Amino acid sequence: MAEEDGCSSMTEPQLEARGDRAADGMMSTADSITSSESGQNKTDKVDLESNVELEEGARDFNLRQEDVVRQGLFQNEEDDGDSGTDYFNPDMAGTQLKRDECIGDASLPDTFQTNELLYYERFKAYQDYVLGDCKTSEVKAFTADYLEKVLEPCDWQAQWCTDVFDVLVEVVDVNYKELKAQVKLVVPLQCETRGCELTEEAMNTLLEATLHKVPLQELHVVFDESGDFDQTALALEHLRFFYKHIWRQWDDEDEDDDFDYFVRCVEPRLRLFYDILEDRVPAGLVAEYYSLLARCSQKFQEFSSLRNGISSDSESELDNVSMVEGLRMYEQMEALKRKLRIIENPLLRYVLGYKVNSGQQSCRAKGPRVSGGRMVHVVSVSTTVSQLQSLMADKLGPEFSGEEFEVQFHSEPLLAVSACYEGDVVIILPGHYNVTSSISIPDSISVEGFGLPDEVVIEKKNKGDSFVESTGADVKVSNVKFIQHDAIEGILCVRQGKLEMENCVLQCETTGVIVRTSAHLTMNMCDLYGSKGAGVEIYPGSVCSMVGNGIHHCKEGILIKDFADELDTMPKITMVNNVIHNNEGYGVILVKPSDAVPGEAAQEDTPTDEQLDIEEGNKDMKGEGKMQVDVDVPLIVVDDCSVKEPVFYSSCYAVPPEFTEGNNAIKRELVATSAKKQRRQKSMLKELGVTQADDNLLSQEMFVSIQDNQFRRNGMGSFGTFLY
Repeated sequence: MAEEDGCSSMTEPQLEARGDRAADGMMSTADSITSSESGQNKTDKVDLESNVELEEGARDFNLRQEDVVRQGLFQNEEDDGDSGTDYFNPDMAGTQLKRDECIGDASLPDTFQTNELLYYERFKAYQDYVLGDCKTSEVKAFTADYLEKVLEPCDWQAQWCTDVFDVLVEVVDVNYKELKAQVKLVVPLQCETRGCELTEEAMNTLLEATLHKVPLQELHVVFDESGDFDQTALALEHLRFFYKHIWRQWDDEDEDDDFDYFVRCVEPRLRLFYDILEDRVPAGLVAEYYSLLARCSQKFQEFSSLRNGISSDSESELDNVSMVEGLRMYEQMEALKRKLRIIENPLLRYVLGYKVNSGQQSCRAKGPRVSGGRMVHVVSVSTTVSQLQSLMADKLGPEFSGEEFEVQFHSEPLLAVSACYEGDVVIILPGHYNVTSSISIPDSISVEGFGLPDEVVIEKKNKGDSFVESTGADVKVSNVKFIQHDAIEGILCVRQGKLEMENCVLQCETTGVIVRTSAHLTMNMCDLYGSKGAGVEIYPGSVCSMVGNGIHHCKEGILIKDFADELDTMPKITMVNNVIHNNEGYGVILVKPSDAVPGEAAQEDTPTDEQLDIEEGNKDMKGEGKMQVDVDVPLIVVDDCSVKEPVFYSSCYAVPPEFTEGNNAIKRELVATSAKKQRRQKSMLKELGVTQADDNLLSQEMFVSIQDNQFRRNGMGSFGTFLY
């Protein structure tokens, strides 16, 4: 037990202030934990600065002394079924933690297993017991106070674990402010080394050099069945996890110290850790995050060294140069920190679609065969004679009877695609095919289902970044049904090149179709449903043509990513005769920055319906179809829609106007955003001293053809914007 005079040196106002915060933490409701399990980034889920008056309760709390405080921190609430505090149930005798058996040298005793805590268990510990509503500058003080209340001060054994050795020691004292323990070696020596030899004399010498003090994070409590050291083991685990996965060395230098540190930093970083642990974040994004983290840490160390070397009262030229270099490094570090915050925020991580690995392909294109021939890959687990006869008569004979074609048979679609070279064709016979890894298409090939989409089904069973990933220059997919399970980056991701998809069914479970920057998707007469995100995500600089599709029962129908940044190019979008219905949110949603008052853009930039109406005779895509408007409004090119009349969702019947009114709303908003971006570019050039800019260099044509789409029964309407 911690000594009761541990807080005797504090003044009464300090005790009351600390009591107020601890009481606030203990009275957090179970509803805040339930909302946190959904993984949504809602900062109002915990109200750590409630208007409820807790003055009387806080004073009573201060009077109860530390022994009562300790009981209050860890006892189970009768009406709370949170298993995260079940191991502190005083009615249960003995330890309630598992044993972590030592692997290797049997001379070392077992320790407590504490590294497998659930998300909400750590969430509640940091929110209610460790940090409460502390600010960044108060993190170390609150952590020390928490350890002082729950940590056994002496007479317990632990393994001192480092990269080189694990050795058994006994704790004789704890310095809570320094987060260190004073230890002595257990005799006879019990240790396990890695790549070195360690004697009792050498270990004593090492301890003397460190004044017998070791970091608390490096101590793992020896297992004890009595339960007396459960709280100590868990407290060290929370401390160890916090400084390894949550705390950043630049956090305490944050100039804005008015925010709740738990809400601002702990909760999003904790959520990201468990999302990565549970394979909910693309592998490329995970690699980018840790790369950014390493670069930011290195830049912070360089910046700190440079700052410490500058004299405050010196006016030498060398110090002036160092200050300029320091400012440059500071700006670079702030840019890295902003990128880290985007990835850590679960909402921004999804909505902004952090641009990582946008041009990277998982495997290289093979190109054409050296022999110059082409292969037809037939996929079937088993087939009948009649099916082969039909295949020969209807497909192979009429289309692939030339001498340059050969035929190969495969049992799985993945094997067929992997064996393809440029120009090959994959024909999938009717059947239900299960795949366990992603299908990557780096070459220009054609994948066709021989039958109706519901007869040719490819289902992905396990988790992965994406289901189908296309990077080929000209890929065609038709007559196939894809069923997705747990794909993180979408049921289909067009990273680069061009993909034409026709008469396919996309049954999503997590996310839908993603069209990356510089990629081109043509999607005709397809049916997409079930996405927990957007059915289709359109990135800046991409080309997306959708004609005659059904997009329904998703969280959002179509999401157009932010292209207002100076470095982004505007997407080219064609949406004709699509039926977007029964989505939870909007039919189409545009992501844009919130640096303008909503509605302002509509007043300044948005063209009228008359401006958007183009004469039907203007069909020349090079100039005759361009709309002549004010110089600030970008040029709009309207497609004459020279595609086949869609049959999947035809418009042969009269459609009520309320189902089509979203078409012009989408066009108006896209034009307004484009115009605002163009004005920013002109303003930036003016700041650089360029007074007369060539409008041809500034104007980025935005190819828009949005017409005859139907928006039905979408939860929040046909069109909306997300401001960030």
